[in-house]
Amino acid sequence: MTTQTKHYLAWTIRIIIAFLFVLSAVAKLSKGEILDSPYFAISTFEMKQLIPMGFSESFAPYFSRILIGIELALGFLILQNNFLKKFLIPVTIAMLAVFIAHLSYVTFSAGNTGNCGCFGELLPMTPIQAIIKNVVAIILLVILSRLLPKIAPNGNFWVLTTGLFAFILIVFMLAPIQPSAEVAVETPALPETEFEKQVLPQTDTVIAAPVAVTKDTVKKETPKIIDEPAKHKSGNAQYFADIDKGKKALCYFVPGCDHCREAAKELTEMKKKDKNFPDIRIIFMNEESDLIPDFFKAAGATYPYKIIEIIPFWKALGQNRDTPGVKYLWNGNEYVYYDGIGANKFNAEAFHALTKKPFSELKK
Repeated sequence: MTTQTKHYLAWTIRIIIAFLFVLSAVAKLSKGEILDSPYFAISTFEMKQLIPMGFSESFAPYFSRILIGIELALGFLILQNNFLKKFLIPVTIAMLAVFIAHLSYVTFSAGNTGNCGCFGELLPMTPIQAIIKNVVAIILLVILSRLLPKIAPNGNFWVLTTGLFAFILIVFMLAPIQPSAEVAVETPALPETEFEKQVLPQTDTVIAAPVAVTKDTVKKETPKIIDEPAKHKSGNAQYFADIDKGKKALCYFVPGCDHCREAAKELTEMKKKDKNFPDIRIIFMNEESDLIPDFFKAAGATYPYKIIEIIPFWKALGQNRDTPGVKYLWNGNEYVYYDGIGANKFNAEAFHALTKKPFSELKK
């Protein structure tokens, strides 16, 4: 291989590695498909990766931003020559090796499910896909190290330290840490919609005249067969006082999520057709909460809802689960839980069929 060929190949690898690291950092700073959104997906990364590792909720936001700043710095510093072979490449390989070890643990303990968050919501990846990506990156870095001259000038170490702290500072400026609150936001009073007028029956109260009780009027009452499950505490009464009474569809949505809006629209269509359809309750993540009116407009109806902070939202949703989440509860008992956009995504037809089944069939 000629010197010129080695030079071009080395620069090709450096650009690929730089692109991967910068993309990973930017994706964690963005909300999926909207890169210029002022709302960030860092808390999702914290909940899915850092908190399960033992990081506290107070420390995780700081560590995540430092980690993203390092990723961003490595992406740019790999394109310069100061301590490239002696320091930057070994450190980058070590960092990728740590990621591989963590993702391997996640795969063995929780399975190869859900989005690992390596590229935020911009490019969902399973843990195994992320491991493969990191292994390929390590191979490229090893090749790059061999392509570089054996004796390379050390350069100026201040370039590395200044660049590192500068990029970490930039991340903290772009994504300032927001105070969290565990308390759910109260649902505002909502006006009656045209949908509610059509679906909910309108009745007039009639007071009957008292009837004298005689032997002829007294009849033996036939014992009623209660075909419903015993009451159970679902753990959601802090959000809705009536959640454990009767049939409920409990939903976990993000206001700006298109898949969540589609699921809400399907629920509305089913409720319009079936007057016995479960009451719908929604827990919103406190991200883009200003879009909630647009969310209900897209859904076709307004439902009781609560807004909770991002990390408590992911805890309520459940480990290794994604939005949109839709549960079928009957007297607080959970009979189905759809989540994400993968194999367990919301199935409107199956959900509706399940809600129509009597309790005697659900027990089988």
